[in-house]
Amino acid sequence: MSARPRVLLADDHAMLLEAFTRLLSASCDVVGAVRDGRALLEAAPGLKPDVIVTDISMPGLNGVDACRQLRPKLPDTRWVFLTVNEDADLAREVFRLGASAFLLKSSAASELFTAIQKAMAGQRYLTPLIRRDMPEGVFLNQPAPADADKLTDREREVLQLLAEGRTMKEVAAVLRVTPRTVAFHKYEVMRRLGVRTGAELVQYAVKLGLVGR
Repeated sequence: MSARPRVLLADDHAMLLEAFTRLLSASCDVVGAVRDGRALLEAAPGLKPDVIVTDISMPGLNGVDACRQLRPKLPDTRWVFLTVNEDADLAREVFRLGASAFLLKSSAASELFTAIQKAMAGQRYLTPLIRRDMPEGVFLNQPAPADADKLTDREREVLQLLAEGRTMKEVAAVLRVTPRTVAFHKYEVMRRLGVRTGAELVQYAVKLGLVGR
């Protein structure tokens, strides 16, 4: 790894991407900035960043599932997650996936530098805004919610897209499959999660951090 970390940014808000780029440019080489998880899947393998700083809730594919799919391809890349979601279960899940840091967007700017420095040193960082008075190990070492393991990567993709309000045809177009395949995955997701309505599907998607509240 280079002395200046090569950082790839992912966030669906253009102004935040610009702000993060300016903020990090003094000490990092910002090699790219993308607006959603699917763009992250396309850009990261070619750029081979040292660190990916990503939002969690992004349209089309969230940051957590982008991490799930990219980690086998980029085993040496560190992951720093930024989110507005203060859910401790979500923090547990990203650390279990191999994340280096979990920050809130309300965190101080200095925390982002700290998180990247710790990531490059092979350490982990959890914002005090989540940790508060609890030992950091409580969050880093406990297993993620069991619900996170019930679905395959493709089922999680389908669940997110449906929870965003897309039709089965629209989901099929995004995933480049047939609507029948999407329908199969939808009903398999419902069976696995034990839900019966679209509203319950959305509630689960929020619970798993696939979409924002």
